[in-house]
This record gives sequence, C-alpha cells and structure tokens, in this order.
Amino acid sequence: MSALNTMTIAAARDALRRGEVTSLELTEACLAAIDSADALNAVVHKTPDLARQQAQAADARIRAGEAPALCGIPLGIKDLFCTKGVLSQAGSRILQGFLPEYESTVTQNLFDAGAVMLGKLNMDEFAMGSSNETSCYGNVVSPWRRGNDATALTPGGSSGGSAAAVAADLCLAATGTDTGGSIRQPAAFVGITGIKPTYGRCSRWGIVAFASSLDQAGPMTKSVRDAAIMLSAMCGHDPKDSTSADLPVPDFEAMLTGDIRGKVIGIPKEYRMEGMPAEIEKLWADGAAMLRDAGAEIRDISLPHTKYALPAYYVIAPAEASSNLARYDGVRYGHRARLAQGDGITEMYEKTRAEGFGPEVQRRVMVGTYVLSAGFYDAYYNRARKVRALIKRDFETAFAAGVDAILTPATPSAAFGLGEMAEADPVQMYLNDVFTVTVNLAGLPGISVPAGLDGQGLPLGLQLIGRPWEEGDLLNTAYALERAAGFVAKPSQWW
Repeated sequence: MSALNTMTIAAARDALRRGEVTSLELTEACLAAIDSADALNAVVHKTPDLARQQAQAADARIRAGEAPALCGIPLGIKDLFCTKGVLSQAGSRILQGFLPEYESTVTQNLFDAGAVMLGKLNMDEFAMGSSNETSCYGNVVSPWRRGNDATALTPGGSSGGSAAAVAADLCLAATGTDTGGSIRQPAAFVGITGIKPTYGRCSRWGIVAFASSLDQAGPMTKSVRDAAIMLSAMCGHDPKDSTSADLPVPDFEAMLTGDIRGKVIGIPKEYRMEGMPAEIEKLWADGAAMLRDAGAEIRDISLPHTKYALPAYYVIAPAEASSNLARYDGVRYGHRARLAQGDGITEMYEKTRAEGFGPEVQRRVMVGTYVLSAGFYDAYYNRARKVRALIKRDFETAFAAGVDAILTPATPSAAFGLGEMAEADPVQMYLNDVFTVTVNLAGLPGISVPAGLDGQGLPLGLQLIGRPWEEGDLLNTAYALERAAGFVAKPSQWW
C-alpha cells in the first residue's frame, strides 16, 4: 500500500472497512506529513491530540460495524469554521485568541459522521482574497512549481490552505468556503476537485461571515467521488440558519454512473474573454470535446449579463462585509488595541479595527460602507442587486431551454507567483474571479475539475455549473469529465 496520507477518501474508506488499515494509522501518516510541510504554511493550528482521540473513536465505530462513509477519514478544516475549544481566527489578527464555545454545523456534521480533524488551515483574512496573501499567518505556498523554477506560487484563495494541504497530501480532504470562487479557483490552481453547492445546501451557522447572501461551504478533495462522499456528510437542513434549505440530502456517490448520454452542456459565448490565454481556450475546447465524446450534446448559449457580474459582485460582497464585520470592535472577544490616557470608546473602536484588520479587509469595508451610505445606496447597492437578478435570470433561461450543465474555464490563467499581483492594482487580482462570481450571484452549484497542465507544468481546471439543488447530476457530469481528462499529475515534493 502506498503512503497512507496519499489515499483518496473512497480508497481509505474501503481499506478501513476491510480492516487493512486503522483510522489512527491514517491520522498518524497525515500528522507526520503536516509536521514536515511547514514550508507550505498551510496548517496554522495543529490539533494532533484531538485527531488521535477522534481516530480512536472512529476505529471503535468501524469495529462495531456502524460506520458512515466518512468515518475515520482525516480532514483539514478551514480557519473560517468555528471549532469548539480550537482557535478560530478567520486568518485575522482581530480574532486573535478566539476560542469558540460552540461547533459550526458543518464541522459538527462531519464529526458526527466520524471524520477526524487534523488542524485548522490557513486562508485569506475573512476569506477576502484570491491568492492567500492577506492572512495574518502569512502566505500559503503552493506545492506546485513551474518546471525547475523555484518561484513560490499562490495556491489561490481564499481557501488556499485547504487547496495546498489536499494537493500536498497533508490530509485526505478539506473544507473550503466559496463567496466568489474561493473553493473553485484554488482547486483549479493546485489540480484538485472543489465543489460549491447550491446556496442553502450547507448551513452557514458557525462559519465566520464574509457576505451572507453569497457564502457557501463545500469540500475540496482529490477526486469527484471524494467530493460526493464528503458533500453528503456536510449538507443537511439546519434550523439555526434561516437560509438553510429543508430538503433531503441525496446519496451523491450513488449517482456517479458516468453516463451523460443525452445531457445538454451549454457553452456561454460571453465567457470568451478578450486576451484569454490560448492554453485556456484549448482546455475549454478539449473539455467540450470530451463531454461530446461521452455522449452529451454541446450547445452554444448566451448569458448576456455576464459582463456586469464582477462590478455587481464587488459592490454586493463589500457591502455585506462592512455590515458583518461591524461586530469586531474589541469589546467582547479578540484583539483590543492598547489605549492612551484620555481615549474613549470611539478611539478604542478606531484603533482596534485599524490594528486588527489587514489592508484588503480595510479596503473592502470602506468600499462597502461607501456603497451603503446615504446618497449612494440606490446608485450602487440597489443597482447591483438588480443586475444580480438579471444574471440569475440568464441562467434560469438557459436551464429552461433544456441545458443540464454549463462548461466554462475555472480561472483565466494558471497559478501566478506570490507577490506578482499583490503589489499591482487590486482590480487585477479581482479579475481572477471572472468565471466564478456569476455562480455565487445566482446561488447555483459549481464544480472545478482538474483537466490538464499548462506549458510550464501547472494545473488548469474546468468549471461545470449545474441546476439548483441538482448537485448529484452535476457531480455525475464532472465524474464523466474527470474520467475523460485522466488528470493524475501531482506536485514534486520540494518542501
């Protein structure tokens, strides 16, 4: 058997049930991998004692013969999820030392299914970023390199720690969150699978909020089958979240037949962006050809309001962020600034927030506060909400016309070097979300599947967008694409 930490969830589950390996052995292999991978800066709060305790409990469940599919599987948890008694900082200095007294619904669901938590994973501060360069813990480094070039690359963001940890086999899978592409873009950059389910499919309770009408949790895994297994465990109705859908959760894995004959796959003409690299164009065309060969019908479609998606997103998301982040004031928990004599409560708020929030969070809070202010609310925020409704209607029209899924690139390029964009115009960084934000604005499920390598040997991903609440069908189409693409590349270990 190969190194245990390199296994998929499906392979580990089957080995656990056959008694060929124990959860404790899997967990120890992952903990050893984590300890030797500090150069990646992916795991920021290690929880080895908790992991061993959970692994032993999982082994007992497996021996008793009552183990769900995820029982005994070692996972990494993004630092945005509140975990009881374990530091949960959302990558921000303002939440320094915060130990929640409660468990997020998603992590509770995973633990109820017998999953093992190896530690908390690095991320962009408050999930605001596309490169994992805004974290108070420092940058995450991708396990991938451009050929023999030693330049440190971004793993994407905001779920960069999750992406790097899964790609480097520090864990069998990880949780991510996606507000504008923060699962799918990093998954594409490091050659793994990442799915954002329909808005409302996973509870947001206990996940530190960025933009409440856009945020959604999802799994980041080594295969589509693993994504199906983990997503089934993460989902479910939660009365603590008013946006949580009271719908049954299907067995997503059971829906993976790979048979997509007769399915209609839409190719939106608006996603053919000016200046798109030839490698991305070719990957997209190859993906369409693979799905056609698998029996699907490929149909050109129009999503006419796509060009307004980024501007609308970068009004709505900062507006909701400025509202959500108002609660971090240094009064009840987290960082509080040192005050000078004579300072009052106003000075405490100002100094605490200035010290606690990094530059990108400050930028977005200021943008959000501006677009919500008197005199600008209608001009910006209300107009963006109207555009959002039009973007959603574009997708509804396409699905009503018989389209089952939509194929697009996941990112406009392969991973870039750390520091290559951070110092430039922040708008350049925001353009990384050009193919992903529409999915969040419309509340749809979207999945990134690794489909090839660029000329420098870096992973490239394709995105499939599905009908609302039909994650099973979307995963099956992704499964067919995964099998056709045959992507098996792994980064060479340099760390």
